[in-house]
Amino acid sequence: MTTQTVRLSHGSGKGLQELLSTIIIPALIPGGAGVLEDAFVFDIPGRRLAFTTDSFVVSPLEFPGGNIGTLAACGTINDLSMMGARPMLLSVSLILEEGFAFEKLTRILTSLSEICTQMGIRIACGDTKVVDKGKADGLFINTSGIGIVTVGISLSAAYAKPGDAVIVSGGIGLHGVTILAQRENLHFASAAESDCAPLWPLAKAVLDAVPHTRVMRDATRGGLASVLHEIATDSKVSIVLMESEIPVPQVVKGACSFLGMDPLHIANEGRFAIIVPPEWADKAVAALRSFAIAKDACVIGQVVEKDRFPVLLKTSIGGTRPVEMPPGELLPRIC
Repeated sequence: MTTQTVRLSHGSGKGLQELLSTIIIPALIPGGAGVLEDAFVFDIPGRRLAFTTDSFVVSPLEFPGGNIGTLAACGTINDLSMMGARPMLLSVSLILEEGFAFEKLTRILTSLSEICTQMGIRIACGDTKVVDKGKADGLFINTSGIGIVTVGISLSAAYAKPGDAVIVSGGIGLHGVTILAQRENLHFASAAESDCAPLWPLAKAVLDAVPHTRVMRDATRGGLASVLHEIATDSKVSIVLMESEIPVPQVVKGACSFLGMDPLHIANEGRFAIIVPPEWADKAVAALRSFAIAKDACVIGQVVEKDRFPVLLKTSIGGTRPVEMPPGELLPRIC
């Protein structure tokens, strides 16, 4: 690591991978952590469980399509879901800044609670701390969750195989563009609305239709490019994407074109990548499209033998280019 202090670029992409591999994991797990999944899966007598935790520091705290409470619930629900686990229990810890309005706090916590109620999840425990004004940017939330893994299901970023189909559950980039538009007052992207949503119903539908599903990953920080890089690296394969097949909403296309950004690098909070054997791709897509939020789900590429580049893009004009891992947090404080 060339720098001696933490930077915003360490929040995702290459920067986060560097921070994890050189500082965090060696300090916390000296023997190494193995494949980094969305949740840790473990067995107790008669059950297989998944456990995960996440922290949320989004700015602004409220945005079209959700707020930090929505994010906190969905983020942990989705990490469990990506391991084939039905979310059951959630913890909620708050770091509140002095002067934070009760009305706003109630609104945010109600949003979090409503998502949990909708998904049949119990908020089991939590903690609240208050810090001096100016020390927490209003509100930070940490959520941890426990889920029960579906019997017979085994998912991992290390399971992709050459020939497998790569699927995305819907149009990409909406969350990141929404946050950017609100933060920077971008009128041309004011119609953007976050895709933030709990993904367990979609994940369960895919697993019911395709028990042979190999990988599921939600494309949050670093966007679709980041999770596909992780899958390719952990599975020791490469992934070839077809640009013409990737669903990019018009508002995201416009914002990325104007700002010189790649939609594949933009964060999502309600989209995930799925890798299945090719003969099961149609069933997986059909299962996703039975939900309104996944009406644009489609096959966007294929897993191939390991190449020089982990992820490649066949462009609309007939060329092929590598898809880079995002260098760091393009939009800090995105979730």
